[in-house]
Amino acid sequence: MALGEQIQTDIVKAMREKDVLRLSTLRMVKSALQLKEVEKMRPLEDAEILQMLQTLLKQRRESVEQFTKGGRTELADKETKEIAIIETYLPAGASDAEMVKAIDDAVAETGANSMKQMGAVVKAAKAKLEGKTVDGKILSDRVRERLSKLG
Repeated sequence: MALGEQIQTDIVKAMREKDVLRLSTLRMVKSALQLKEVEKMRPLEDAEILQMLQTLLKQRRESVEQFTKGGRTELADKETKEIAIIETYLPAGASDAEMVKAIDDAVAETGANSMKQMGAVVKAAKAKLEGKTVDGKILSDRVRERLSKLG
């Protein structure tokens, strides 16, 4: 079953089970996906849906941070629960060992020896971690740390 169909099926299931939080979260996801489909004027592929889910996760994490700073713990808790729901549709995240190996391989592959090649290393490392969920900020930070040891 395609990812978009799975989300629709889960919306119906959440309605039947009267799971209000799951239903509202999945409707928000479906709405974002439909908006992107209209923008692209074609149905989204699974890879594009995964990209959108990553974007939605990033937005939720930023919201949690802002709500926590603002002392709005009830809103931060709601966003945290939404993150957990959205994450169920993403593939497994890359382990620390996999990230280190991908970064090492990318550095060797690109011949990077300074921070100037950071973009190329990040791009190569992302390609090596294809199919895994990778937080771009964490990957960038690790690449920066690795390259700073070289330069």
